[in-house]
Amino acid sequence: MFKKKFMSMFFISILLVLVLAACGDSDDSAGDANESNDDAASEGSSEEESYDPVTITFSHNQPIDSPEHTGALKFKELVEEKTDGKVTVELFPALQLGSLREQVEGTQIGEIDITMQPTAVVSPFVDDIKAVDLPYIFPVDTEDMYEVLDSEVGDELLGTLEQGGFKGLGFWPGGYKLFTTNDVEIHQPSDFKGVAMRTMESPILLAQYETWGGNPIPVPYAELYNSLQQGIVDGQENPLQTIFLNNYHEVQNTIIESYHGGMTYALMANQSWFDGLPASVKDVIVESELDARNAAREALASTEDEYRQAIKDSGVTYYQLTTEEIEAFREASYPVHEEYYNTDSQKELLQKIYDKVDEVTE
Repeated sequence: MFKKKFMSMFFISILLVLVLAACGDSDDSAGDANESNDDAASEGSSEEESYDPVTITFSHNQPIDSPEHTGALKFKELVEEKTDGKVTVELFPALQLGSLREQVEGTQIGEIDITMQPTAVVSPFVDDIKAVDLPYIFPVDTEDMYEVLDSEVGDELLGTLEQGGFKGLGFWPGGYKLFTTNDVEIHQPSDFKGVAMRTMESPILLAQYETWGGNPIPVPYAELYNSLQQGIVDGQENPLQTIFLNNYHEVQNTIIESYHGGMTYALMANQSWFDGLPASVKDVIVESELDARNAAREALASTEDEYRQAIKDSGVTYYQLTTEEIEAFREASYPVHEEYYNTDSQKELLQKIYDKVDEVTE
């Protein structure tokens, strides 16, 4: 009897050991599986954030003491700081990488990663962007102009740059353009009759002077000072800071604040290059661009009064168009809008701009 009981207990013990062993194996397997999954997730996360060092080539045209370069320096600082130095930005100001057009071409084909160029120079590559340079399209107040450019319709304008293989990042400031001439006072469009005005190679800018009765002549930026000095052209248009920093007031004796258009820069990247960047780097570029754009605007605002006074002190004739004179120019400029921004999609976009201008100036 004792033997039978002993054998029964012996078999029960063996069964318990086998059951516990099986449970242990199962727990270990589950633990191993969980650990394996955790490792895989960790590796996936690490792989997503890991990328090779990136060097960004950033070109523009302005001198190193310009507000535009102040913004470019801020962009470099922020990008490198936010990426712990894994992304570096190499700046090439003052036409180091070629003429304005050559820099646009270089960005289009991928030789330059990011460039900051006047929209008038970009418009031969992307026709729709020329809306930014239509004469008297924007309000006279600078902050109102920025509000339009930073709005949804501004984003839509930036989006048109994709037609040329560019990624539009933001509109950077150059300030309102002024008329400068030698011995010619401008108060109404007819005063431009027979006046040879230098412009960038932009259909819109050529058309505006033709509509006002002037004789527009495209001259490369690098040749402008000499062209003014030698009388090849009678006048030109540029913002205060460009006039002052390039000493155009030394070879032009009449300066007119006209508010006929902004020297608006498009900060843009090669689309394929930008699309190929890691998501985290794209985010850093977009975030840094916004802060750098505002830094450039602040720098411009802080120096314009200084530049204006320095130009006045040089002894030139300096005046602002009156509200009535501006309105006369505005009315004379609408035919340019209608003739040169005339496809169905362009008309729709133009109306959105008009509506936004009305909204911000109410």
